[in-house]
Amino acid sequence: MTIEVASLNESLGVTVQSVSPGRMVLRRFRTHKAAMVSIVVLAVVTLWVLLSPITARYGINEAVIDINEGANQNLAPFAKAWFGTDQIGRDLYSRIIYGMRVSLLIGFASAFLSLAIGALVGSVAGLKGGRFDDVVMRVTDIFLAFPFLVALMVVRSTLANVPWLKPLTGEINTVRFLIFLFALFGWMGVARVIRAQVLSLKEREFVEAARAAGASNGYIIRRHLLPNSAGPMLVALSLGVVGAIVSEATLALFGYGPNPGSGATSLGLLVSEARTAVRAGYWWLALFPFAGLLIITMCISFIGDGLRDAFDPKHMVDS
Repeated sequence: MTIEVASLNESLGVTVQSVSPGRMVLRRFRTHKAAMVSIVVLAVVTLWVLLSPITARYGINEAVIDINEGANQNLAPFAKAWFGTDQIGRDLYSRIIYGMRVSLLIGFASAFLSLAIGALVGSVAGLKGGRFDDVVMRVTDIFLAFPFLVALMVVRSTLANVPWLKPLTGEINTVRFLIFLFALFGWMGVARVIRAQVLSLKEREFVEAARAAGASNGYIIRRHLLPNSAGPMLVALSLGVVGAIVSEATLALFGYGPNPGSGATSLGLLVSEARTAVRAGYWWLALFPFAGLLIITMCISFIGDGLRDAFDPKHMVDS
Protein backbone atom coordinates (compact mmCIF):
# COMPACT_ATOMS: atom_id res chain seq x y z
CA MET A 1 0.00 0.00 0.00
CA THR A 2 2.84 2.39 0.88
CA ILE A 3 4.60 1.56 -2.38
CA GLU A 4 1.41 2.25 -4.35
CA VAL A 5 0.91 5.65 -2.63
CA ALA A 6 4.55 6.57 -3.23
CA SER A 7 4.35 5.61 -6.92
CA LEU A 8 1.07 7.55 -7.25
CA ASN A 9 2.70 10.64 -5.71
CA GLU A 10 5.64 10.32 -8.06
CA SER A 11 3.38 9.99 -11.08
CA LEU A 12 1.44 13.09 -10.02
CA GLY A 13 4.61 15.01 -9.27
CA VAL A 14 3.72 15.37 -5.59
CA THR A 15 6.58 15.43 -3.09
CA VAL A 16 5.75 14.46 0.48
CA GLN A 17 8.28 15.53 3.09
CA SER A 18 7.91 14.82 6.77
CA VAL A 19 8.77 17.72 9.08
CA SER A 20 9.97 17.16 12.62
CA PRO A 21 8.36 19.09 15.50
CA GLY A 22 11.58 20.98 16.11
CA ARG A 23 11.74 22.13 12.51
CA MET A 24 8.11 23.22 12.64
CA VAL A 25 8.85 25.29 15.75
CA LEU A 26 11.83 26.87 14.01
CA ARG A 27 9.73 27.71 10.95
CA ARG A 28 7.04 29.37 13.07
CA PHE A 29 9.67 31.28 15.02
CA ARG A 30 11.19 32.62 11.80
CA THR A 31 7.82 34.10 10.80
CA HIS A 32 7.83 36.28 13.93
CA LYS A 33 9.44 39.40 12.47
CA ALA A 34 9.86 41.26 15.75
CA ALA A 35 11.66 38.28 17.30
CA MET A 36 14.00 37.90 14.34
CA VAL A 37 14.89 41.60 14.35
CA SER A 38 15.38 41.44 18.13
CA ILE A 39 17.80 38.51 17.80
CA VAL A 40 19.93 40.50 15.37
CA VAL A 41 19.87 43.63 17.54
CA LEU A 42 20.61 41.70 20.74
CA ALA A 43 23.44 39.78 19.05
CA VAL A 44 25.03 43.05 17.85
CA VAL A 45 24.66 44.63 21.29
CA THR A 46 26.11 41.57 23.03
CA LEU A 47 29.05 41.42 20.60
CA TRP A 48 29.60 45.16 21.05
CA VAL A 49 29.65 44.71 24.82
CA LEU A 50 31.94 41.66 24.76
CA LEU A 51 34.40 43.61 22.61
CA SER A 52 34.35 46.53 25.04
CA PRO A 53 38.16 46.95 25.03
CA ILE A 54 37.79 47.76 21.32
CA THR A 55 34.34 49.36 21.09
CA ALA A 56 34.66 51.61 24.15
CA ARG A 57 36.35 54.90 23.35
CA TYR A 58 37.74 55.40 26.85
CA GLY A 59 38.40 53.43 30.00
CA ILE A 60 35.55 53.04 32.42
CA ASN A 61 36.96 55.71 34.76
CA GLU A 62 38.94 57.69 32.21
CA ALA A 63 38.17 61.39 31.89
CA VAL A 64 37.47 62.67 28.37
CA ILE A 65 39.27 65.96 29.04
CA ASP A 66 41.94 66.43 31.68
CA ILE A 67 40.67 68.71 34.42
CA ASN A 68 43.76 70.88 34.02
CA GLU A 69 42.86 71.54 30.37
CA GLY A 70 39.35 72.81 31.03
CA ALA A 71 35.91 71.92 32.34
CA ASN A 72 34.97 68.28 31.79
CA GLN A 73 31.94 67.75 34.04
CA ASN A 74 28.40 67.19 32.70
CA LEU A 75 29.30 68.10 29.13
CA ALA A 76 26.58 67.66 26.50
CA PRO A 77 27.24 65.20 23.64
CA PHE A 78 30.03 66.36 21.34
CA ALA A 79 32.72 64.87 19.09
CA LYS A 80 34.99 63.59 21.87
CA ALA A 81 32.09 62.18 23.91
CA TRP A 82 29.19 60.98 21.77
CA PHE A 83 26.83 60.60 24.75
CA GLY A 84 28.32 63.41 26.82
CA THR A 85 30.18 63.17 30.13
CA ASP A 86 29.04 62.50 33.69
CA GLN A 87 29.53 64.38 36.95
CA ILE A 88 33.30 63.77 37.04
CA GLY A 89 34.05 64.00 33.34
CA ARG A 90 33.88 60.34 32.32
CA ASP A 91 32.62 59.29 28.88
CA LEU A 92 28.99 58.15 29.20
CA TYR A 93 29.09 56.08 25.98
CA SER A 94 31.96 53.95 27.31
CA ARG A 95 30.35 53.57 30.72
CA ILE A 96 27.08 52.37 29.13
CA ILE A 97 29.00 49.66 27.26
CA TYR A 98 30.64 48.46 30.48
CA GLY A 99 27.34 48.81 32.33
CA MET A 100 25.50 46.64 29.79
CA ARG A 101 28.08 43.91 30.35
CA VAL A 102 27.33 43.76 34.08
CA SER A 103 23.55 43.99 33.60
CA LEU A 104 23.51 41.19 31.01
CA LEU A 105 25.63 39.02 33.31
CA ILE A 106 23.19 39.56 36.18
CA GLY A 107 20.17 38.94 33.96
CA PHE A 108 21.31 35.74 32.26
CA ALA A 109 23.08 34.19 35.27
CA SER A 110 20.15 34.69 37.64
CA ALA A 111 17.63 33.57 34.99
CA PHE A 112 19.53 30.32 34.31
CA LEU A 113 19.78 29.59 38.04
CA SER A 114 16.07 30.33 38.51
CA LEU A 115 15.23 28.07 35.56
CA ALA A 116 17.31 25.21 36.96
CA ILE A 117 15.74 25.44 40.42
CA GLY A 118 12.19 25.98 39.13
CA ALA A 119 12.41 23.17 36.57
CA LEU A 120 13.64 20.73 39.21
CA VAL A 121 11.04 21.70 41.80
CA GLY A 122 8.15 21.93 39.34
CA SER A 123 8.88 18.63 37.58
CA VAL A 124 9.33 16.66 40.81
CA ALA A 125 6.21 18.18 42.37
CA GLY A 126 4.11 17.55 39.26
CA LEU A 127 5.32 13.97 38.81
CA LYS A 128 5.02 12.89 42.45
CA GLY A 129 1.76 14.72 43.17
CA GLY A 130 -0.09 14.14 46.42
CA ARG A 131 0.96 15.77 49.67
CA PHE A 132 4.44 16.62 48.40
CA ASP A 133 2.96 18.59 45.53
CA ASP A 134 0.54 20.41 47.86
CA VAL A 135 3.31 21.42 50.28
CA VAL A 136 5.65 22.65 47.53
CA MET A 137 2.92 24.68 45.82
CA ARG A 138 1.80 26.26 49.10
CA VAL A 139 5.38 27.32 49.81
CA THR A 140 5.55 28.75 46.29
CA ASP A 141 2.29 30.65 46.86
CA ILE A 142 3.69 32.13 50.08
CA PHE A 143 6.75 33.42 48.23
CA LEU A 144 4.61 34.85 45.44
CA ALA A 145 2.20 36.53 47.88
CA PHE A 146 4.77 39.09 49.06
CA PRO A 147 5.36 42.28 47.04
CA PHE A 148 8.45 41.53 44.99
CA LEU A 149 10.45 44.69 45.66
CA VAL A 150 9.69 44.73 49.39
CA ALA A 151 10.59 41.05 49.70
CA LEU A 152 13.88 41.64 47.86
CA MET A 153 14.89 44.41 50.23
CA VAL A 154 13.92 42.50 53.38
CA VAL A 155 15.56 39.23 52.36
CA ARG A 156 18.61 41.12 51.12
CA SER A 157 19.20 42.56 54.58
CA THR A 158 18.41 39.24 56.27
CA LEU A 159 20.75 37.12 54.16
CA ALA A 160 23.57 39.63 54.65
CA ASN A 161 23.53 38.81 58.37
CA VAL A 162 23.89 35.04 57.90
CA PRO A 163 27.64 34.35 58.22
CA TRP A 164 27.68 30.81 56.82
CA LEU A 165 26.09 32.00 53.54
CA LYS A 166 28.82 34.51 52.73
CA PRO A 167 31.17 31.97 51.06
CA LEU A 168 28.30 31.20 48.68
CA THR A 169 26.71 34.64 48.18
CA GLY A 170 29.62 37.01 48.79
CA GLU A 171 29.21 40.44 50.30
CA ILE A 172 25.86 42.21 50.17
CA ASN A 173 26.89 44.76 47.53
CA THR A 174 28.49 42.32 45.08
CA VAL A 175 27.16 41.11 41.73
CA ARG A 176 27.30 37.52 42.99
CA PHE A 177 25.01 38.35 45.91
CA LEU A 178 22.51 40.01 43.58
CA ILE A 179 22.49 36.99 41.24
CA PHE A 180 21.85 34.69 44.22
CA LEU A 181 19.06 36.97 45.45
CA PHE A 182 17.27 37.10 42.09
CA ALA A 183 17.60 33.33 41.65
CA LEU A 184 16.08 32.84 45.10
CA PHE A 185 13.00 34.83 44.09
CA GLY A 186 12.84 33.85 40.44
CA TRP A 187 12.24 30.11 40.60
CA MET A 188 8.62 30.17 41.86
CA GLY A 189 7.00 31.28 38.63
CA VAL A 190 9.08 28.79 36.66
CA ALA A 191 8.11 25.99 39.03
CA ARG A 192 4.39 26.69 38.57
CA VAL A 193 4.71 26.70 34.77
CA ILE A 194 6.76 23.48 34.65
CA ARG A 195 4.45 21.76 37.15
CA ALA A 196 1.42 22.54 34.98
CA GLN A 197 3.25 21.18 31.94
CA VAL A 198 4.29 18.02 33.77
CA LEU A 199 0.74 17.41 35.01
CA SER A 200 -0.46 17.41 31.39
CA LEU A 201 2.36 15.12 30.26
CA LYS A 202 2.68 12.52 32.97
CA GLU A 203 -0.44 10.60 31.90
CA ARG A 204 0.66 10.40 28.27
CA GLU A 205 1.43 7.07 26.67
CA PHE A 206 5.20 7.51 26.41
CA VAL A 207 5.47 8.27 30.14
CA GLU A 208 3.30 5.26 31.01
CA ALA A 209 5.47 3.11 28.76
CA ALA A 210 8.60 4.34 30.52
CA ARG A 211 7.04 3.52 33.91
CA ALA A 212 6.05 0.06 32.68
CA ALA A 213 9.64 -0.52 31.56
CA GLY A 214 10.84 0.23 35.11
CA ALA A 215 12.24 3.74 34.52
CA SER A 216 12.88 5.80 37.62
CA ASN A 217 11.31 9.18 38.25
CA GLY A 218 14.64 10.88 37.60
CA TYR A 219 14.97 9.17 34.22
CA ILE A 220 11.40 10.10 33.25
CA ILE A 221 11.98 13.73 34.22
CA ARG A 222 15.33 13.92 32.47
CA ARG A 223 14.47 12.08 29.25
CA HIS A 224 10.75 12.75 28.76
CA LEU A 225 9.20 15.52 30.83
CA LEU A 226 11.83 18.28 30.65
CA PRO A 227 12.56 17.87 26.90
CA ASN A 228 8.82 18.11 26.19
CA SER A 229 8.64 21.23 28.37
CA ALA A 230 11.31 23.08 26.39
CA GLY A 231 8.87 25.70 25.10
CA PRO A 232 7.61 26.96 28.48
CA MET A 233 11.15 26.75 29.86
CA LEU A 234 12.58 28.99 27.13
CA VAL A 235 9.76 31.51 27.55
CA ALA A 236 10.31 31.50 31.33
CA LEU A 237 14.03 32.02 30.73
CA SER A 238 13.42 35.12 28.60
CA LEU A 239 11.03 36.55 31.19
CA GLY A 240 13.56 35.82 33.92
CA VAL A 241 16.32 37.73 32.12
CA VAL A 242 14.11 40.79 31.65
CA GLY A 243 12.87 40.61 35.25
CA ALA A 244 16.39 40.42 36.68
CA ILE A 245 17.72 43.34 34.59
CA VAL A 246 14.76 45.54 35.51
CA SER A 247 14.96 44.50 39.18
CA GLU A 248 18.65 45.38 39.30
CA ALA A 249 17.86 48.82 37.90
CA THR A 250 15.04 49.27 40.43
CA LEU A 251 17.21 48.29 43.38
CA ALA A 252 19.98 50.60 42.17
CA LEU A 253 17.45 53.43 41.93
CA PHE A 254 16.71 52.96 45.64
CA GLY A 255 20.41 52.78 46.51
CA TYR A 256 20.63 48.98 46.84
CA GLY A 257 22.42 48.26 43.59
CA PRO A 258 25.58 46.18 43.18
CA ASN A 259 29.16 47.30 43.45
CA PRO A 260 30.81 45.50 40.52
CA GLY A 261 34.23 46.47 41.83
CA SER A 262 37.23 48.22 40.28
CA GLY A 263 35.09 51.21 39.38
CA ALA A 264 32.77 49.12 37.17
CA THR A 265 29.13 50.02 36.77
CA SER A 266 25.79 48.68 35.53
CA LEU A 267 22.81 50.15 33.70
CA GLY A 268 20.94 50.31 37.00
CA LEU A 269 23.73 52.30 38.63
CA LEU A 270 23.89 54.68 35.66
CA VAL A 271 20.14 55.25 35.90
CA SER A 272 20.47 55.83 39.64
CA GLU A 273 23.24 58.38 39.12
CA ALA A 274 21.02 60.31 36.70
CA ARG A 275 18.29 61.07 39.26
CA THR A 276 19.67 64.41 40.41
CA ALA A 277 21.33 65.23 37.09
CA VAL A 278 18.03 65.45 35.21
CA ARG A 279 16.76 68.14 37.56
CA ALA A 280 19.81 70.22 36.71
CA GLY A 281 19.12 69.88 32.98
CA TYR A 282 21.68 67.18 32.12
CA TRP A 283 19.18 65.12 30.12
CA TRP A 284 21.76 62.92 28.38
CA LEU A 285 22.75 61.28 31.68
CA ALA A 286 19.26 59.74 31.89
CA LEU A 287 18.30 59.38 28.22
CA PHE A 288 21.11 57.13 27.01
CA PRO A 289 21.20 54.68 29.98
CA PHE A 290 17.40 54.38 29.81
CA ALA A 291 17.63 53.80 26.05
CA GLY A 292 20.17 51.01 26.58
CA LEU A 293 17.95 49.42 29.23
CA LEU A 294 14.90 49.72 26.97
CA ILE A 295 16.63 48.18 23.94
CA ILE A 296 17.83 45.13 25.88
CA THR A 297 14.53 44.46 27.66
CA MET A 298 12.41 44.95 24.54
CA CYS A 299 14.61 42.66 22.44
CA ILE A 300 14.48 39.86 25.01
CA SER A 301 10.73 40.35 25.46
CA PHE A 302 10.10 40.09 21.70
CA ILE A 303 12.24 36.96 21.53
CA GLY A 304 10.17 35.48 24.36
CA ASP A 305 6.96 36.32 22.48
CA GLY A 306 8.34 34.64 19.37
CA LEU A 307 9.23 31.51 21.32
CA ARG A 308 5.79 31.39 22.90
CA ASP A 309 4.08 31.66 19.53
CA ALA A 310 6.41 29.10 17.97
CA PHE A 311 5.81 26.46 20.62
CA ASP A 312 2.09 27.20 20.95
CA PRO A 313 0.56 28.07 17.54
CA LYS A 314 -2.78 28.89 19.22
CA HIS A 315 -1.30 32.23 20.28
CA MET A 316 -0.60 33.04 16.64
CA VAL A 317 -4.20 32.17 15.71
CA ASP A 318 -5.59 34.27 18.58
CA SER A 319 -3.46 37.25 17.67
